[in-house]
Amino acid sequence: MSLKNKIYLSSALSLSMFIGGCAVEAAKNENPNRSKTDEFYSVKAENVPASDGKISVEENSPAETIRAFYKNLRENRFRAAIFMTNLRPAIEGLTDAEIKDLQVDFSTLAEIIPGEIQISGEIITNDKATVMAKLPDNSTGKPELKEFKLAKENGGWLILMADRAGEEEIKKQGKNYFFAIRLQVHHAEVEKMMDKIYKAQLVYSVQNGGEYAEFAALIEKNFLTETVQSPDSTGYKYNLSLSEDKKRFTVTAEPVVYGKTGKFSYIMTGESGKNPVLKEEDKQGKSLKS
Repeated sequence: MSLKNKIYLSSALSLSMFIGGCAVEAAKNENPNRSKTDEFYSVKAENVPASDGKISVEENSPAETIRAFYKNLRENRFRAAIFMTNLRPAIEGLTDAEIKDLQVDFSTLAEIIPGEIQISGEIITNDKATVMAKLPDNSTGKPELKEFKLAKENGGWLILMADRAGEEEIKKQGKNYFFAIRLQVHHAEVEKMMDKIYKAQLVYSVQNGGEYAEFAALIEKNFLTETVQSPDSTGYKYNLSLSEDKKRFTVTAEPVVYGKTGKFSYIMTGESGKNPVLKEEDKQGKSLKS
């Protein structure tokens, strides 16, 4: 397939971003015509935001649940955090070793969670609740207002990260759910990395008479970062080769551990005056040939 701008997997598919993006759109975006006097949006008097944008947080309240959830994530207690959500069936059957295996993915989020979660609103109607909190955006890192939906269950509050269809899929896949997500995310990240490599080569060739370069030269010029030489971010290893006249380049990517960090093998070729071509195929972890 041609390498072009794509709609990559949404943040809900990334293990770290999945949690960070669990909040649904703000109420005004969900239904801009809904009256603020509607029962669901009747805010408790004691939870009206203060002048500093914060509210008082009561023990065992929905707001306290959100704080506890992010505290668990920040302190790398991922099992405890997920148990507070309707993603619970996806983690119940995981062994400690499997949790540790997924820890790299979750830890990405833990690093950006602030020490204090600012709660700016809490709305409770019977067994439903909505909490508004400021959290860093997954892409920019800047604080943004997020909205969380919760439901009462067994006397406590459960954070709703998946809709009913999502819940059914989670129950169906069980402990394989997060691993399936990781594969999809890694595949999307490989495509992003290939796009970065192509753009880096394009800039380099413009500055060097149409010639392409090895990774070392692209990194030295700050056209790429050293992450391209590490499998940590995508679960893939990349190899770059040049034609004898350096007017053509080929990049391949294979999963570090087939079936665990990825399933597809990739190959991209680039040549002056032609659009780059990216191909993918399940080769059981072996390299694709041009």
